[in-house]
Amino acid sequence: MRMFLPLPTLAVALALPFSGVAAQTAPPPPLSAIAHQLEQAPSGARYGLLVATLDGAPVLAIAPDERFIPASNTKMFTTATAYANLAALDRAAQGTGVRIEGRDVILEGRGDARLSSAEDCRVDCLQTLADAIAARTRRVRDVIGDDSWYPDERWGPGMSWNNIQSRYGTGISALTLDDNALTASVTPGAIGAPPTVRAAGYYRIDNRVVTVPGTAQAIVADRAPNGRLVRLTGTIGVEAAPATLHFSVDDPAHHAAWRLGELLRARGVTVTGDIRTRHRPLGPGDDPAIRNGTPAARPPAAPLLAQLPALPLAEDMRIINKQSQNLHADLMLRRVARAQGSGSIADGQAALDRLMAQAGVAKASYSFADGSGMSSYNRISPRAAVTLLTWIARQPWGAAWRDTLPVAGQDGTLRNRFKGTILEGKLFAKTGSLNASRALSGYLVTKTGQTLVFSALANDMPDGTDAQASAAVDRALVALAEAM
Repeated sequence: MRMFLPLPTLAVALALPFSGVAAQTAPPPPLSAIAHQLEQAPSGARYGLLVATLDGAPVLAIAPDERFIPASNTKMFTTATAYANLAALDRAAQGTGVRIEGRDVILEGRGDARLSSAEDCRVDCLQTLADAIAARTRRVRDVIGDDSWYPDERWGPGMSWNNIQSRYGTGISALTLDDNALTASVTPGAIGAPPTVRAAGYYRIDNRVVTVPGTAQAIVADRAPNGRLVRLTGTIGVEAAPATLHFSVDDPAHHAAWRLGELLRARGVTVTGDIRTRHRPLGPGDDPAIRNGTPAARPPAAPLLAQLPALPLAEDMRIINKQSQNLHADLMLRRVARAQGSGSIADGQAALDRLMAQAGVAKASYSFADGSGMSSYNRISPRAAVTLLTWIARQPWGAAWRDTLPVAGQDGTLRNRFKGTILEGKLFAKTGSLNASRALSGYLVTKTGQTLVFSALANDMPDGTDAQASAAVDRALVALAEAM
């Protein structure tokens, strides 16, 4: 493994916080074990690690001020910014609504991340709005999805084009439905024949998959950006279970309006017109650096025929951090931006910068192009993460925020990590995973009951070695917990 310090120097660095002996040439046995675990990481990987006590005293450090792609560790910064402003955000939160304008139906999004049209929906349901329209009229013209509550910025800079096709990179919009994702089921047919594909009608499916002997599945779905044709290629075994495929939505407002049209027809409402959208183009007024303090113009509030209640945002924080939900994280950043500006990414970045300054996080130690971590432009240092986490622990809402993090061996994205170790149930951390990038930052409780703050970042792993890199960090953290 390549490190910023040769291993003998690293050993000294690990030992110093405990021994205070500058000339020491070998670490005590427990710290030697930690160094040994990190040595098992893939050759060529680049690591940064910082561990400190809750009062800020350093425990060990490897390249703590180098900048790394943080992947979903970005969500810590987004949700901390939102939690610090949670009361104001909850007061300003509004649910999705509908109104009738002439003969047209307007479905208006207000940034709700959890609007659903699932058949088993019980709360925050698009069906409720369809019922309200059906009770008022039996004939409408156009169904219009209006997401102008936020500027039309569907992806942050640095989003990889190939991720846009996946549910992890779906479009971001003030009008969000069903997590802006669609599914299809592929069931094997007879050998040599195409399988059966069942999907919602929003996308056209070009099914070129072939059923073959066996149980293996090798299906590729391809869709051009802003296209509505999905081409399926590959094979599926005749004995395989049905495969579930997930597709992103590039224009969420259009999809939500299309789905509302379906629900209206199911209720006997005739739709004579088209499915249309209303977007707000990004302009100079959406960038605080250009706006110079002048609020961006906002459309006047319109009377709504019906509006769904806004769900508590603290619940969404758990979804964001536990499940690492990208769309919800980016929408949360825009909620912050809307409360303090126009709803643009730039306004969200400005709000985040203000909180980081308050927390004592140096501006040079981080940069973000989105709220989720899907952007390859994002950077943080281990010190930036540890500084933020230490500050959060001192806030009145710090314990509530920590409860949104995955718990080692128990839930979220850590449910299968650290099982059977000293850290099962005693490590609370945000994971991160992107191409050649892995991250883990949070809090852990040692063998003696001491709580430590840590950030472990790995970048530039050779292809196919990401899991090895994560395992090396996990072993090092276990060794640390056992040593203290």
